[in-house]
Amino acid sequence: MPGYFAPDSVAVRVMTNRAVGLTYGQRALIVGALNPRLYLGTMAHTRHRDTPYRRLMLTARLFETVFLGDRAEADRALAFTRRRHAPVSGRLAEDAGPHHPAGTPYSAADPHLMFMTMAFAFDSVLAMQELLVRPLSGTEREQLYQDFVHWGELFGMPRRAAPADYPTFRAGFDAYLASGEIYLTDEARLVGSYLAGAKRGDYDVSLALRPLFRAMDVVVRGSLPARVRALYGFEWTVRDRVSFPAVVAGTRTLYRRPPRLAPRPLAPVVKGRNGELFKLVARAERRELARGRLSMPDVAG
Repeated sequence: MPGYFAPDSVAVRVMTNRAVGLTYGQRALIVGALNPRLYLGTMAHTRHRDTPYRRLMLTARLFETVFLGDRAEADRALAFTRRRHAPVSGRLAEDAGPHHPAGTPYSAADPHLMFMTMAFAFDSVLAMQELLVRPLSGTEREQLYQDFVHWGELFGMPRRAAPADYPTFRAGFDAYLASGEIYLTDEARLVGSYLAGAKRGDYDVSLALRPLFRAMDVVVRGSLPARVRALYGFEWTVRDRVSFPAVVAGTRTLYRRPPRLAPRPLAPVVKGRNGELFKLVARAERRELARGRLSMPDVAG
């Protein structure tokens, strides 16, 4: 059964790049935490405060399924998301900058917040595609943007909530990130620091996965706009300045011209869905929690 997106669509071609699928979610959450209504509204209703990576992995799997799954798989993911979002509504319990005083309303059904969720995801997918795989042409960017608008509509976003085309989106989104409207709460700063690998929890990933996750961390931090890095207070060390271009160049080479010693065939390594890795990370987090070790010790509770 075909899915909602054609196999030759730009969205499917981009989302099947594992380098994109493994990194855009962290980046989207880090940048998205600058929107207090999205961040505080989500955290007020989350079931995963003690298992934040399970939440991240679940969200990534749902998003991936809607893009890459068949129609039945996608419909199940959409129905699950609608059930989870139904009770997400309220008012901010704290001041979150001059634009978001305590009492500011939020709702998962708010068309603008739906658009912002789509915007953070799209911006991060595009950023990681162009950083780690190859730049898109102007036509491809437009097609990818329109695919994401359709994706947002599948989750309930009205079409009118999104700008009509990519150039209008780009100008508006960049202006938003440069404005005084964005604000980082203390908790959002902590969570983003863990997601970016600037802070570590009570445990670490297995030795086998550690190089992959360290590379992902430095790529995510390096991909952030300078203002976002500054708001979080992320340091950009000499080691980062050396490792970031090396990881980027190495990853792009795998997609452009695989080295002679790379495994053959390489396509299953660099292309495909990441659901099994997402499940692995979520299971590991649950095991560590059962042992009393937390992913984000000063956030959970």
